[in-house]
Amino acid sequence: MKQCSVIALLSQKGGVGKTTVAMQLAEGLAGAGYRISVCDLDPQESAARWAAAANPADPFPASVMSMQGDLASLETQVGNVGCRSDMLLLDCPPSIEHAHTLAALELADVILIPVVPSPTDLWSTRAVERLVVATMARRPGLRAALLPNRVQRTALAGDVLEVLGEFTLPVVAASLAQRNAYAQSAVEGGSVYRLGRSAGQARDEVDRLVAAVLELTGETR
Repeated sequence: MKQCSVIALLSQKGGVGKTTVAMQLAEGLAGAGYRISVCDLDPQESAARWAAAANPADPFPASVMSMQGDLASLETQVGNVGCRSDMLLLDCPPSIEHAHTLAALELADVILIPVVPSPTDLWSTRAVERLVVATMARRPGLRAALLPNRVQRTALAGDVLEVLGEFTLPVVAASLAQRNAYAQSAVEGGSVYRLGRSAGQARDEVDRLVAAVLELTGETR
């Protein structure tokens, strides 16, 4: 890999599992042999707190740091971290109007938009998509996709997932279900890869997500 790939996770509202996706993806990519850094741009600092919960004897396998500032400042900070990383994940605030989110749109190579299969989340995702599509028109090299997250096996969830196919942006060929394993991994400061056999289905989901993200970034394992 010649340069660091920057992947931003965006949402318009809280509760879509943006940080959960970032941290599972971070450990999955690290396990695939990539040097991973997570930049926590959310004032709540959920990613930083997640990593801090890890056992010091078995730390989180990616570097996780909080960042703040305007576009110029964040560009410098991201550049400094990118020099020692293969991939950098930006965990953005749950608002498309926040300065950090707008900065991430300019810094990212790939944008992932986690979507919970519910009507209200679809409505908010439309706003995120409009902003991302407009940015892609200015930045032709930018790639973006929707990621179904916290998916439940209900008729409503199935209907919502079907509607996602009508969006402008493509849907990632992977999804994460609503599972206790993801919440448990946050408590332990790690990911589902550390939870043993009971988290096997969750690990398979994250494996598929890792493969999909590598394809988006143009990487191959």
